[in-house]
Amino acid sequence: MTNQLLIQYFHWYYNEEEKLWAKVKNEADYLAGLGVTGVWLPPAYKATSGNVSVGYDCYDLYDLGEFDQKDTVEVKYGTKDEYVDAIRTLKEKGISTIADIVFNHKAGADELERIIVRKVDPDNRKEFISDEMEIDAWTKFTFPGRKGKYSEFIWDHQCFSGIDFADDLKEEGIFSIQNEYGDAWEDVPSHELGNYDYLMFNDIDSRNPAVRQDLKNWGEWYYKTCGMDGFRLDAVKHISADFLNEWLDHMKNTFKRDFFVVAENWVVNDVDQLLDYIKITEGRMQLFDTMLHHNLYQAAQNHEDFDLSKIFDNTLVKTHPTLAVTFVDNHDSQPLQALESYVDFWFRPLAYSLILLREQGIPCLFFPDLYGCKYTDIGFHGKETEIEIVGVQELHELCRLRKDCSYGLQRDYLNHPNCIGWTREGNDDIDCSGFAVIMCNGGEGFKDMQIGIRHAGKIFIDALGHCKEEIQINEAGWATFKCEHKSVSVWIAKT
Repeated sequence: MTNQLLIQYFHWYYNEEEKLWAKVKNEADYLAGLGVTGVWLPPAYKATSGNVSVGYDCYDLYDLGEFDQKDTVEVKYGTKDEYVDAIRTLKEKGISTIADIVFNHKAGADELERIIVRKVDPDNRKEFISDEMEIDAWTKFTFPGRKGKYSEFIWDHQCFSGIDFADDLKEEGIFSIQNEYGDAWEDVPSHELGNYDYLMFNDIDSRNPAVRQDLKNWGEWYYKTCGMDGFRLDAVKHISADFLNEWLDHMKNTFKRDFFVVAENWVVNDVDQLLDYIKITEGRMQLFDTMLHHNLYQAAQNHEDFDLSKIFDNTLVKTHPTLAVTFVDNHDSQPLQALESYVDFWFRPLAYSLILLREQGIPCLFFPDLYGCKYTDIGFHGKETEIEIVGVQELHELCRLRKDCSYGLQRDYLNHPNCIGWTREGNDDIDCSGFAVIMCNGGEGFKDMQIGIRHAGKIFIDALGHCKEEIQINEAGWATFKCEHKSVSVWIAKT
């Protein structure tokens, strides 16, 4: 029996001396020991900002650190050979690789084209605020460094629906491109700003059959070259769901296998938007539970004023748990990023307990919570700030508890605004399985909970070491469990 556990193995400011592909290869044994079953790696292909790019300003999907393009051969994380070698090593340790896929946009075109556009209102993308006009735009991608190897496809303005800069006018804005598919935006899941097809850079137009075919060809090449086991799909609310469905079906049918797929659809105000996306994609992919992340953030901000009994309200893990990937934070929510909503340090052990030690959802760790990190950036607050994130001290033990003990019937006691808990009864065929979790966001907490008669008479201790006393389970399988002020305790059988 295996409890799935993912890790986002990077963050926005990854700056360690050891290149990431080498680090993840060298850490494969350690990750397997934690119980990690899947590693999400960042975009592996050449980006317009070269070897300093996180990867989301993608330029050439076929260049995995092999060609001299954008003033570099290797990407920020290493070379193509190192990437492939890391995936192979992870697989040998029983760990799947989840590759990050960016299908929304391209950046850093090689040539200008004279194209017809109309400018749109950035707050209402359906409203044009100019007549048709000709501009010079960077819309032609010829990939001269690759010289047609792997694919001879040339991207031009017929492959894009929008651009953000008129070179001849030196004017920024959102320009809808007039091509043979019209100058309207694609039908995408998000209706924010009227139509949220356009996000950034050169917006890919999947209505062009040649674009769809090249991306399918690339998917085949990518899998045959690297052998990943799954995909993380970036920014899906800005992309035609019809195209993504078609691409995923093509990959599944071509290789006669199921890939693990998780999509980023960043929503923090209405879980129905996530449920609607599940409907239009017919369950083809997992979704990150951004609603739970938002609840965790609010709980940390509001301390004892937050009602812990509602921590799972309006979340995907509560309404559709089989397709929920839960997380505490990621590269978009970390400090100094555009969607900054970082869960306060005091609450992180509680938050990780909520995603790691429950039956529902597939949890995803975040690299800095395991390793820590330190970085400086201007950020979106307008001033240079130094950030240091210290790893979550309890995280290793929580991962071990998930791997070794998190089995059996779950009983919930989410019935108090400041103190909640649950138990996992465990299984007879798994030694030491079963535990009781209790947490509070105010003063000390106490809660009567049933863990099952299979534990009757056993002595339980706090695996996290916050509470020093011992507790005995009564003959009916009940006990009064406790936790310290603003803390979490996980009670397991003493051995």
